[in-house]
Amino acid sequence: MQRLTLVLALATLIAAFGSSFQYGYNVAAVNSPALLMQQFYNETYYSRTGEFIEDFPLTLLWSVTVSMFPFGGFIGSLLVGPLVNKFGRKGALLFNNIFSIVPAILMGCSKVAKSFELIIISRLLVGICAGLSSNVVPMYLGELAPKNLRGALGVVPQLFITVGILVAQIFGLRNLLANVDGWPILLGLTGVPAALQLLLLPFFPESPRYLLIQKKDEEAAKKALQRLRGWDSVDREVAEIRQEDEAEKAAGFISVLKLFRMRSLRWQLLSVIVLMAGQQLSGVNAIYYYADQIYLSAGVQEEHVQYVTAGTGAVNVVMTICAVFVVELLGRRLLLLLGFSICLTVGGPLGSCEPTAFSPQDTVSWMPYVSIVCVIAYVIGHALGPSPIPALLITEIFLQSSRPSAFMVGGSVHWLSNFAVGLIFPFIQEGLGPYSFIVFAVICLLTTVYIFLIVPETKAKTFIEINQIFTKMNKVSEVHPEKEELKELPPVTSEQ
Repeated sequence: MQRLTLVLALATLIAAFGSSFQYGYNVAAVNSPALLMQQFYNETYYSRTGEFIEDFPLTLLWSVTVSMFPFGGFIGSLLVGPLVNKFGRKGALLFNNIFSIVPAILMGCSKVAKSFELIIISRLLVGICAGLSSNVVPMYLGELAPKNLRGALGVVPQLFITVGILVAQIFGLRNLLANVDGWPILLGLTGVPAALQLLLLPFFPESPRYLLIQKKDEEAAKKALQRLRGWDSVDREVAEIRQEDEAEKAAGFISVLKLFRMRSLRWQLLSVIVLMAGQQLSGVNAIYYYADQIYLSAGVQEEHVQYVTAGTGAVNVVMTICAVFVVELLGRRLLLLLGFSICLTVGGPLGSCEPTAFSPQDTVSWMPYVSIVCVIAYVIGHALGPSPIPALLITEIFLQSSRPSAFMVGGSVHWLSNFAVGLIFPFIQEGLGPYSFIVFAVICLLTTVYIFLIVPETKAKTFIEINQIFTKMNKVSEVHPEKEELKELPPVTSEQ
């Protein structure tokens, strides 16, 4: 059983704060000042043309602003493989800060420049940053951590995403930055964590697996492991990494196209696609992109909405902290099943809580409270499993040669689904009214059934042991059809 050393803890915190925090911050930063920003769009357009934007074009323009973030995330996901293989995991995170600092400056200056186009372009750029970080941070931390801490450290990026959401909601209170003068500062603050990461992360180790398997630098890998583990004797762990390298040599680098063709990785790939689609299409980001509108439509008074939204973010942080501590106790599979089941259970009632033209909220005085309880229950369920576990599982169920491409596929599904929710949800809400969240509940049901039938437990197993579970599921005799070596490998007992 290996302990959490100071170097490993600080590397985890700096990587997650500098990258994952920004993802969460930018998810929620546009929620509170949404009306102010739309007013800015209208005023800017009027100063150019002498006319105001009509309601539908304004809704569409705002939906594009919101959804440019996940669309950028999709682009960022496509860059994961090339960047982590060229620059390493740590190097990719440092390079990624370009996509945070530049748009932070642009968004901060958008009002002075009288250009809402700068905001839309910047949302695309910070989306690229989030797309890269949401894939690279779990990969980096999963490769730094020993196997007994891999689950807990793998949940830390999601924890910082939730902290980023909460900080954006707090700064987005009207008496802080969600006001006429403050909203550009609110958007521009996303560059601060990036600047800190740029200063501090170079002092911490690169992934030992990357150094040994990709760079073929065993001495550098040993030094990195010695710093991370806090002792000099790391030969057993180096031997385990080398064993993984030997098992993978026949396959070489596995591209995305090759990943889809390989029968030996069929169930791993399908599981990643289902989990990432289920995570995003479950509707949780609709809550963060449009939280104020959801609460207003449910009958919460306007002056109370901002505090209810921030309270929801606080619950999300607390439950994700719980997930950090229970993921190694309860396992990945149980948390996924529990989380999606909670979302499924409250999804229907959450939709029916919204008032319709035939049942206005003021005729049912307690309906806003039911709505708040449903939203919070939904957030609790998602924070326990669907939010943190899928990215952790990508690290665990793929070996080194296929991991970057698997993250590219998983990230692409994640961000395209996120993009669809951000773009379409306002129109779903208008069209389906009180039944909008029932769509998400059905998706939660289908994902829960898949997890129950297919996804195995990966807790406290080495990467090769996990891969051998899928080898049996895929009905192949070894990890890679090109080579029989894994059949001869002894069971792995060394610590990671």
